[in-house]
Amino acid sequence: MPVSLREAANDMSEELVRLRHALHREPELGLDLPRTQEKVLGALAGLPLEVSTGKGLSSITAVLRGAAPGPTVLLRGDMDALPVSERSGAAVVSEVPGRMHACGHDLHTTMLAGAAHLLAARRDRLAGDVVFMFQPGEEGAGGAKVMIDEGVLDASGRRPVAAYALHVISSVLPRGVFVSRGGPIMAAADRLLVTVRGKGGHGATPHRAADPIPAACEMVTALQTMVTRGFDVFDPVVVTVGSFHAGTADNVIPDEARFEATVRSFSAAAHSRIQERILMLLKGIASAHGLEVEADYDVSYPVTVNSSAEADFAGATVREVFDEHRYITAPQPFTGSEDFSFVCDQVPSAFIALGACPGGADPARAAYNHAPEAAFDDAVLPDGAALYAELAERRLAREAAG
Repeated sequence: MPVSLREAANDMSEELVRLRHALHREPELGLDLPRTQEKVLGALAGLPLEVSTGKGLSSITAVLRGAAPGPTVLLRGDMDALPVSERSGAAVVSEVPGRMHACGHDLHTTMLAGAAHLLAARRDRLAGDVVFMFQPGEEGAGGAKVMIDEGVLDASGRRPVAAYALHVISSVLPRGVFVSRGGPIMAAADRLLVTVRGKGGHGATPHRAADPIPAACEMVTALQTMVTRGFDVFDPVVVTVGSFHAGTADNVIPDEARFEATVRSFSAAAHSRIQERILMLLKGIASAHGLEVEADYDVSYPVTVNSSAEADFAGATVREVFDEHRYITAPQPFTGSEDFSFVCDQVPSAFIALGACPGGADPARAAYNHAPEAAFDDAVLPDGAALYAELAERRLAREAAG
């Protein structure tokens, strides 16, 4: 009886762990990941792949040609780390000060490399092609969009009929449980930078100055009121001010006050309206105080929207390959953001979360992704690699069957 993809993935567990640990020890940031790229290219060496690297970033695109012609399926794994000093207490930790794979991208990269090995060994069963998208710069640099601009969606010569991405979560979910849903799965994320300019002066005579601090504070609170009064509670918007800076002393009125905020939304309609509403509000408050305001609104990642058909297909695949209890349909989107959204905008896609909370830890209390204490369990590596491979193989087979 032929070995299943899941069994084959389990057989390569040691190799997967070695690769993940090598990536974890030497995390890199942004679009330029030369050492990470080198490790991944080494992991893919010897496989029957058409490999190319990026021009404006350290990406890798690998195409596996099936034995018979057919459509294309794309599998994506992100590779970059975060500017976080690791305090996970894990057996293997970052050896680069101030950098850490705190979001688990080292697991995604390893799983995708594992899937390339699994599918290469079964290419005689593939009626079509698989594109492996190893992507830098997910953490704010928009690496997916850069790779799309450089042609990753056309790497096989055909636009993919489906695309899939996995993302591990260090808490909340039990280890080994997959979660997805049709429709919005991750929020749009934009960045707001505001500078309120006035006229400095003495704190004892505020009427002789033009104090920017009260106006900036009013803007912060008014943004929250705008969200609750200007947007449907069932199509939510979240505005969080995470940075506020003004002044140098208790009795000195400064010339300016600055704050920064993240803006999250869950539909294209809300995303298209929020910028205009925010800018109008800020200008109105500044004018009422006789001040000037400079507001830079940086549109970052759009809403990540799963194809309902592809999310259902992914869920059915998990249930059949693993077990019924290993898949949960998310009741609502996650509030994080993802630049896989740029792929979703062009290709029917499914973004799937995988619980990777260390064994023995309470998912409800474990540190969440991006935390210095975030830890991920190597035990999920074979299952992630197997699911990537199963999704590609089964999706091509479904297309071939008509």
